[in-house]
Amino acid sequence: MTLLENWRQAAYEVERDPKNEQMFWGTYFSYEQEIYAQILESDEVVTGTVKELAEKFEVELPIMVGYLDGINDSLKTPNPIETMEEDTVVSLDYDAEKLYYNMVAARAEWLYTLPQWDRLLTAERRKELYKQQKSSTTIVKAKKIGRNEPCPCGSGKKYKHCCGK
Repeated sequence: MTLLENWRQAAYEVERDPKNEQMFWGTYFSYEQEIYAQILESDEVVTGTVKELAEKFEVELPIMVGYLDGINDSLKTPNPIETMEEDTVVSLDYDAEKLYYNMVAARAEWLYTLPQWDRLLTAERRKELYKQQKSSTTIVKAKKIGRNEPCPCGSGKKYKHCCGK
């Protein structure tokens, strides 16, 4: 079983009572927040093996794998997370706007409100990305066309005698 499969099984397939589930994710999210705070604070691109990164950020290997799974869609060049092993070299070269957008999409307020974002993206740009992401999931219902209104196809006929049949 690959590292990613082990992580996903431990995170999503193990049945825990609600209290233990909350503790599991609370612990993971606190580690995740610490790793993001460190990465966002520096302009240096973090690279290394999966095991080296786990040691660098002082987390267990499965936590690092979960983190890599979460950030992968926001990287400039995605890592081979499906097949990675402890000695696989990975890079955390992220696209700041894409990362912020994805954090908003994941409803990860503990991440997209980190103070480190102030040096990477302006408040206005973060607000734009937030609105852009929120509007991308909003369903807009078109105004209903009345039977006796002109047909929107431009034929000049009433809707009921044209496209409304």
